[in-house]
Amino acid sequence: MFRSFNSPVKISRRVSSISSLLFSNSTPLLPQYDLPVTVSPSPAVFFSIFSLRSPPRSVYCQTRFASVMAGNSSNTVSSVHEFTVKDARGNELDLSSYKGKVLLIVNVASQCGLTNKNYTELSQLYEKYKEKDFEILAFPCNQFGGQEPGTNEQIVEFACTCFKAEYPIFDKVDVNGDNTAPVYKFLKSSKRGLLGEGIKWNFEKFLVDKEGIVVDRYAPTTSPLSFEKSIKKLLGLA
Repeated sequence: MFRSFNSPVKISRRVSSISSLLFSNSTPLLPQYDLPVTVSPSPAVFFSIFSLRSPPRSVYCQTRFASVMAGNSSNTVSSVHEFTVKDARGNELDLSSYKGKVLLIVNVASQCGLTNKNYTELSQLYEKYKEKDFEILAFPCNQFGGQEPGTNEQIVEFACTCFKAEYPIFDKVDVNGDNTAPVYKFLKSSKRGLLGEGIKWNFEKFLVDKEGIVVDRYAPTTSPLSFEKSIKKLLGLA
């Protein structure tokens, strides 16, 4: 059973004492408010806030967080060219070496139902535009049905032998999950798919302009030749 409060004076003194502790000038623990106290016949004591002397600490924290984030905005990655990746031999390659080139970045697999069509058309596009500042960057990935199980050496041999792939094939990476390659985190956040950021399957494609900015994203089932006009436009050939 609750103890009833019969003395407004005692309550007032208690509130005053608590307020002096919470709102001390030396270390304010809470924002300062005027807190008139209303005593009712019931055990409850209701506080009504009538004037705000300082912003709530939660507002201050939110404002401070926004300020810090704004201060870091200058460090935000804005281009594919800012990343370093590994080639099929494990050597690091700075993607800034592709500045001034239009890029088509693809996660590839050797045992997928989409392999034949995509690899064939990728080779056709590369043959037509490789001398006109166009480059294809292929990143093997084994996350979809385990359809890229081979070593880097086996993957490169397969692509070059079966499809005459002359474009660079890089080290095997994850494109989803906790171990997603940093360049793929950037690609996915730059251009979301119809169902969100995640890569849906093998042979999802990102078209990147000469400044390293992602301009379009194509589903795994989208034929590489179907957006040839977009590539030509970025190359200044349309």
